[in-house]
Amino acid sequence: MDLILWRHAEAEEGTPDQDRKLTRKGIRQADVMAEWLKPRLPKNVKILVSPARRTQQTAQALGMAFETCEDLAKENNAADALKATGWPKGKSMVVVVGHQPTLGQMAALMMTGKSADWEIRKSGVWWLSNRDVQDASQALLEAVMSPRMLKKGKS
Repeated sequence: MDLILWRHAEAEEGTPDQDRKLTRKGIRQADVMAEWLKPRLPKNVKILVSPARRTQQTAQALGMAFETCEDLAKENNAADALKATGWPKGKSMVVVVGHQPTLGQMAALMMTGKSADWEIRKSGVWWLSNRDVQDASQALLEAVMSPRMLKKGKS
């Protein structure tokens, strides 16, 4: 199984938190990341998105169908969010568009089996996969990408 964790792009400050929308910079960040990500996604990819406005806008940059998933809401925990993805035994690739600290905590759980507060940059992507080796599940970090790194690559 491949699981891609994509943190929402830069959003405006304000309340209610659920209604915060992307800034102009955030829209550019989401577009840059979507341009890198989209050609790497299979046709049967499942995209799960937090119900918050900023995550919905980030996911829309892909121009692909996605599903709103309440388990990815900012106030939920990493274990519940990870369970919603089907990790580690799912059969298809899943993209999760969500929030900190949940996404960083999900990455820590997948890589170490323990909860920790790992930071994922705004509009950053962590791509992990799972494989079974001698009856044990093993998480592999396939890629980490940020919009800033992609912009550097174009200059």
